[in-house]
Amino acid sequence: MTAHAPAATALYDVPGPHARRRHLLYGLAATAVILGIVAWVVVLLVDTHQFTAAKWSPFEYKGVQELLLRGLANTLRAFGYAAVLSLALGGLLACGRLSEHRPLRWAATLVVEFFRAMPVLVMIFFVFVALKVQPLPALVTGLTLYNGSVLAEVFRTGVNAVDRGQREAAYSLGMYKTQVMTHILVPQALRAMLPTIISQLVVALKDTSLGFLITYEEFLHAGKLIASNLDYDLPFIPVVMIICPIYIGMCMLLSWLATWAARRQRRSPKTEAVEVAPAEPVTMMPGTGTHP
Repeated sequence: MTAHAPAATALYDVPGPHARRRHLLYGLAATAVILGIVAWVVVLLVDTHQFTAAKWSPFEYKGVQELLLRGLANTLRAFGYAAVLSLALGGLLACGRLSEHRPLRWAATLVVEFFRAMPVLVMIFFVFVALKVQPLPALVTGLTLYNGSVLAEVFRTGVNAVDRGQREAAYSLGMYKTQVMTHILVPQALRAMLPTIISQLVVALKDTSLGFLITYEEFLHAGKLIASNLDYDLPFIPVVMIICPIYIGMCMLLSWLATWAARRQRRSPKTEAVEVAPAEPVTMMPGTGTHP
């Protein structure tokens, strides 16, 4: 048996033996460069005594560990609130932008464009300083207004990207607009929207670090307290080396959840193709011209 050649795509032709060899060399060269950069960074960290026991010993204290865990819990709390509210606000604004009523559509468009163009930090500071709101609600409000506006455009674009014939066929069957949206358009658009939705939630997760500017005791704020403590010999780099992988891990977990959800949706009976039995030959009844 011969191995199947890789299938061609619309983006590029199938590489031949020389091209595959050349790509392998490019990959090895890029890997060598990356490993060289990593080694150079490690040497710099060693030369500046960033791996000494004095800089890492603070993390053995129970108080420091509790401070980091409390900050991580506060980060996840703010992200949970912001994610749920952003999805709800995005869906609501998307419905307004897709509405057939012109005043409602214009109002939703104005809200989306205003909060999407406004910097997140400005909104957080405005809610915290001008409206005198507590740090957690101020942070969640700023994240919700910005990410909800962006998600509204994602939802609207995803729904409009569904083939127009799907909508027309549903209307021809006598379905109402709400039924068309919930049963026809949104389920099909969800697959295309899911990667972008997860990417925007990752942005919201990273933006929770802005909470330390308004004294919200989130993960980055806890690290800042440790790194700026003179009693701990200013372990700034060790704090970064602990906090960054945790942030990266949470973002990768979101991406994994998106992949899992997409696979589960593809296995759903509602989205799987239904096998149709092959047609069988039939005979005509003599003298009638009709099937038996």
